[in-house]
Amino acid sequence: MWLLDANVDVHLAPILNQRGIPCDTVARRGWKVLSNGELVATAFAEGFRCLLTRDQFFGESASQALKSFPEFAVVVITLPQQRWTEYCQRFLEAWTASPIQPTPGRLVHWPRVPEAT
Repeated sequence: MWLLDANVDVHLAPILNQRGIPCDTVARRGWKVLSNGELVATAFAEGFRCLLTRDQFFGESASQALKSFPEFAVVVITLPQQRWTEYCQRFLEAWTASPIQPTPGRLVHWPRVPEAT
């Protein structure tokens, strides 16, 4: 089960659910007040195995939490913030090209930016 951080649009939950990925949101769970490390610990205890966030700095605090919860993954969504209709379109395009593949115990950036050649 995946968890959407407070900074991820809640409209992604039904999109992921339609793709067979059960998910919920930090807001719906009432976990907005938790620090990053506390959030990972609480989410893991509740059965979540992946957190989607837009917080580029989550890695600093997540690295310690991921050591304690090696079965948990954190995915930083790197799509730029836009109005929902455009964001949804970009998300679906990126998903079609390469769906999110969480890696347990790791911080993953998605979608990956192609390396310059």
